[in-house]
Amino acid sequence: MYPLISNVESDAQLPDSADVVVIGGGIIGVCTAFFLAERGVSVVLVDKSGIAHEQSSRNWGWVRTMGRDVAEVPLAIASLKLWDGWAAKLTHDTGFTRSGILYACESAAELEAKAKWLEHTQALGIEAQLLDTAQIQQRLNAPAPASWVGALFTESDGRAEPDIATAAIAEGARARGAKLFTRCAARGVETSGGRVSSVVTELGEIKCSSVVLAAGAWSSLFCRNLGIRLPQLRVMGSVMRTAPLPGGPECAVATEKVSFRKRADGGYTIALRNANVASLVPDSFRYLPDFLPMVKAHHQEYRLRVTGQSWTEMNTATRWANNETSPFETQRLYDLKPVDAYLDKALAMLAGQFPIFAQARIEQRWAGLIDVTPDVVPVMDQVQSLPGFYLATGFSGHGFGIGPGSGHLMADLITGDTPLVDPTPFRFARFAR
Repeated sequence: MYPLISNVESDAQLPDSADVVVIGGGIIGVCTAFFLAERGVSVVLVDKSGIAHEQSSRNWGWVRTMGRDVAEVPLAIASLKLWDGWAAKLTHDTGFTRSGILYACESAAELEAKAKWLEHTQALGIEAQLLDTAQIQQRLNAPAPASWVGALFTESDGRAEPDIATAAIAEGARARGAKLFTRCAARGVETSGGRVSSVVTELGEIKCSSVVLAAGAWSSLFCRNLGIRLPQLRVMGSVMRTAPLPGGPECAVATEKVSFRKRADGGYTIALRNANVASLVPDSFRYLPDFLPMVKAHHQEYRLRVTGQSWTEMNTATRWANNETSPFETQRLYDLKPVDAYLDKALAMLAGQFPIFAQARIEQRWAGLIDVTPDVVPVMDQVQSLPGFYLATGFSGHGFGIGPGSGHLMADLITGDTPLVDPTPFRFARFAR
């Protein structure tokens, strides 16, 4: 179930102090560490498991500006340029290429919705265009399925390889002075004079003036122990990859039902769209008022289930002392079983649209937990009630592609530099109650 991931070794000796401690070794955490270290800031990154062991290695690998919430569009455009820049800054490859992304429409209503999105975002610098079926065929170098009536396409969007990209950026951060510690869970935060003074980990305490919580699906639990209310739920997505399959489309493609993108190894990453499993857990009821509007608007995208995770979280501690074993040490990893029925259905649909996929041989299946906010837009902000404590979480399945820009923005907020983009849409205060 677990994706193949480039291993990043842990540093040996936990330092006594740093300017900033980053909690979480996913794409957001390592990009934040990179851009801080690049500016000469002393930074330590800690993760309870390993670099990119969860959603940052389990996502689709899309790097897109297209189809995003308007709030994310400027950040996505800035991130795309930063993805280009990794080649000159990193020793290791990220697998990034501008291969294009195509959203196919199978009804006039879908095509109209895409046209409205394009109308609202073109002024922001979006390079997407609407295609008719003949143009789709030219882009795919294959006949468009008969059910397609048009598409939204962005040639400058691309893809990267999640299993190597986050590790490559982490090593780039280390080369600039960042210290990386895996199997090192952060238990909590100590304060002095009403602001952050240190992070307590299972391996020891690190004095610091700033903390960035980039813990993905674990962020709300960490915050609750600090008395900070962060409305966040976790949904599970199932994904698979094929063996190399010559002759398939180069650009990534999504319909309302299925998505796929070519991998650097010549295979494809495939998933059934709008088939995310939301386990019923205590947070489902704790944050119901926050999420009710989103559930009503997007109920078709989530499948509510009682699962093993439901029972696990009913017995998970929500309060602990910094000198006690934390929940992050008793369960270091969300490594859940994918829904095979969803993946089988996705492949069958794909084979019906593109006969080449009838020859596909599946090499691996996995699942990942996506951290979702009520408005499906991330939080990147300092918590006003705890100066020095920053959130970078809730990326709602959109985080991989905007990871570089998000890390840059977090470094800007901490150092006081001019923000890469306007941070207002990502303020934590929008969830205040």
